[in-house]
Amino acid sequence: MPTQEKYDIIILGSGTGGKLLAWQAARAGRRTAVVERQWIGGSCPNVACMPSKSEIWSARAAHHARNAARFGTTAGNVAVDMAAVRKRKREMVDNEVAAHRLNYSSSGAELIMGSGRFIAPKTLEVRLNDGGTRLLTGDRMFLNVGTHAAIPDVAGLAAARPLTHIEALELDRLPPHMVVLGGGYVGLEMAQAHRRFGSRVTVIETGPQIMGREDPDVAEEMQRILAEEGIEFLTSSRPVSIKGRSGEEVRIRLETTSGEREIEGSDILVAAGRVPSTEGIGLDIAGVELNERGYVRVNERLETTAPGVWAIGECAGSPQFTHASADDFRIIWANLAGGNRTTRDRLVPYCMFTDPPLAHVGLSEAEATRQGISTRIARLPISAVLRAHTTGEQKGFMKVLVGADDDRILGFTMIGAEAGEVMTAVQTAMLAGLPYMRLGDAVIAHLTMAEGLGFLLPGVPPRSEKRSMSKTAA
Repeated sequence: MPTQEKYDIIILGSGTGGKLLAWQAARAGRRTAVVERQWIGGSCPNVACMPSKSEIWSARAAHHARNAARFGTTAGNVAVDMAAVRKRKREMVDNEVAAHRLNYSSSGAELIMGSGRFIAPKTLEVRLNDGGTRLLTGDRMFLNVGTHAAIPDVAGLAAARPLTHIEALELDRLPPHMVVLGGGYVGLEMAQAHRRFGSRVTVIETGPQIMGREDPDVAEEMQRILAEEGIEFLTSSRPVSIKGRSGEEVRIRLETTSGEREIEGSDILVAAGRVPSTEGIGLDIAGVELNERGYVRVNERLETTAPGVWAIGECAGSPQFTHASADDFRIIWANLAGGNRTTRDRLVPYCMFTDPPLAHVGLSEAEATRQGISTRIARLPISAVLRAHTTGEQKGFMKVLVGADDDRILGFTMIGAEAGEVMTAVQTAMLAGLPYMRLGDAVIAHLTMAEGLGFLLPGVPPRSEKRSMSKTAA
């Protein structure tokens, strides 16, 4: 049995929230260790956010080259070299990992490469990647183990050895026909990228619409845009069996609203959601409870059911975005210093990096309805924004939700070029509690996409006179 090594702080997993906590704690003089099984820095810089956006940008370059004649440029024949696409992505990842290693060495936080498992409360046994075992105990422990791709229980799917986003980002060849299982954000980003690289692409979604959490008008607009690029969509379609092997030939039998059908493809990409990576690491021994979905049970301060143990990011059920994990770090660090920050009522935006992208913050129409919140809604087609006329990026729309009885902005959604930047302006106004027309009356620079807010917000319907009178009487 190895000798126990004592730390002030031990973090299991090196994803965004955990690594920020490690670097900050070590610089503050606390003896800190991070145990990481594989990806230094977590999934974002290695196999998720950054490498996927690198490939999406390469695909966009191919798309613009093929369509250069629209802008008066003759590009000639366009060919995609997937090995070069992968090389560009790998170089970026290597640079990110090197930057992470530098942060570990400069901060004094110890990075331990191995698989950790609790063998007692606040005690980790770490099987090192290069051989051997270490035994670590910590005054404070932080779980930062993330999630992994869900593989649906479909006959023959596991045997077909499907791609997840991790394997798809390592392809050095172009799939002749990629079949994407799942019409969510990851599936749609990868579907468009591979269509632009030159693959035939079919997206299979079990629900009645793609992007199931979005309002129907948002999902319909995005599907229309992607279908115009040649992506085939099969909604309300449930895979029941799969034959063959991904990368060679596969046949997928589906149950649809109009009966059974079979489609053939060369590769399967599974993008059907995420599951927490909480099994097999001894959380029961540590006294850490899970909820019914397998996520770590935490309170609003991200404290687990075990004293002195916190959870960060996706494994804690936080929104599955890197920026949410970073905010988890800010909450925990503030509270360790005596603060009282919580996850309650935080405003978490998100983007899907298709072209055009989708950006959203706050309530959707469906969420407002479920919560019994009355709203006023305005929509504006992107074609009404003058910037879009100069770039030719006129697809999509903006939509804003405003309180029925007051002038607070409750939610904003945009499909359109630079959607994330425009959304951030609206988010800032929401955080400041500005009435919607304070933003609508702002002098916004011309020609920008954000200038469209000056056309969108004056279109919010006026308050109902009957409702206003009722509120005044109350």
